Amino acid sequence: MLSELESNFTALEKQIIKLSREHRRLAESYEDLLAEHTELKHKYEDTYRQNQELLEEQKKIKIMSSIAGNPEHNRLMKNHINRLVKEIDACIAQLHNSGL
Repeated sequence: MLSELESNFTALEKQIIKLSREHRRLAESYEDLLAEHTELKHKYEDTYRQNQELLEEQKKIKIMSSIAGNPEHNRLMKNHINRLVKEIDACIAQLHNSGL
């Protein structure tokens, strides 16, 4: 009975050592993945910001092109002016409603 308990204890001890190694390996892997995730997140944010800046630049170029008389962008300019006029009308309406 004692030898059976010792062999069970030895087997259990081996399993604990094996699980401990696996836990350490998984913890290291987790840290590596976490660092990679952080790095990729920063890259994504930088790329997203650059994309937004390029979109704004593209809008500005289209507006400048339409102002310069490029017929392809005349509709864009008209839409932009109409949108600005609507915003101004809404502001005037709010001023009238507020009693100013």
